[in-house]
Amino acid sequence: MHALTTTPAGKTRARGAGVPFPGEPGRCNAITDVAGVLVGYTTLIVGEDVRTGVTAVLPRPHAAMATPVFAGFHSLNGNGELTGTLWVEEAGRLAGPITITNTHSCGTVRDASIKWLVANGGGIDAFALPVAGETYDGYLNDINGFHVRDEHAFSAIEQAVGGAIEEGSVGGGTGMICYGYKGGSGTASRKIAFADATYHVGAFVQANFGRREQLTIAGVPVGRTLSVAADDAERGSIIAVLATDAPFMPHQLKRLARRVGLGIGRGGAVSGHGSGDIFLAFSTANAIAHHDEERLAEMRFVPNNHIDRFFDGVIQAVDEAVMNALFANQTMTGRNGHIVDALPHDAVLAQLRAHGVVLESAG
Repeated sequence: MHALTTTPAGKTRARGAGVPFPGEPGRCNAITDVAGVLVGYTTLIVGEDVRTGVTAVLPRPHAAMATPVFAGFHSLNGNGELTGTLWVEEAGRLAGPITITNTHSCGTVRDASIKWLVANGGGIDAFALPVAGETYDGYLNDINGFHVRDEHAFSAIEQAVGGAIEEGSVGGGTGMICYGYKGGSGTASRKIAFADATYHVGAFVQANFGRREQLTIAGVPVGRTLSVAADDAERGSIIAVLATDAPFMPHQLKRLARRVGLGIGRGGAVSGHGSGDIFLAFSTANAIAHHDEERLAEMRFVPNNHIDRFFDGVIQAVDEAVMNALFANQTMTGRNGHIVDALPHDAVLAQLRAHGVVLESAG
């Protein structure tokens, strides 16, 4: 199995189904193509009503977690939560794991991140303000049962790995719905050449947004011809995390985060009133700049006149990450017998062919 076309569990990614995308992906086409970035999941599928979990994105490996990263964030529509972002905005950096779960477990997972850092020497001095995000999974999951506990966050953090990662109904994305189909966790990356070096931009999304009629793939409005969902209301939301090994200052990372909305827009969504569309970007570069000594700190950064190629990479990676969350998925039955269908690959590909899209070979 090839990491670009299938997940570690053998699920077909969008590229593996034949959907063409611009840009050159990294080795695994994942946020983990940025060296040192790790992703971990705890997936909770229990009985008929529990369909939820926790995702952990680690900007640095466990042993280096005490070293912050420069960061910036952007809220396209604020009907959601991403804790710790006031301090990201103020200080231009973050430290520790980034966690994503369901709406009513966000506080639990945020607090669990602090407990894990305290127990594992995560560099906490006087306080910690970890980043934790959420999207709503109450259609498929018993969200008011509060099934996510501290140990689930601990497990996601501790099991975080690099390389190819799973997608679809895993981790915090387990119970999510996207464009009326089964959504969840997705990732992608792009290589960016600059100044005789190759950098990476990686995106990870928890995709839980959009109406079926909006769905656009490879420029084709496929959602208009697919069957209409029985309940096609906008449920919101999407949390997106961007990682790069290119050196950027915090305000530049905020600019990268703003471009996430353009990547989402390629899929047809409009960031509706009920959607919490919140995006975070960080850079693993300039680690030596993070010190508290009484001396000047130094950092390198990409000049603004050369940032456009990174904007392109963000937009391309986000679009493909959302599509991977849809393609690498299965139909799910959850709370109260609710059923959410998986994206029908064959029907989508037929629409692309009918509109003259040249599909890629999975090989």
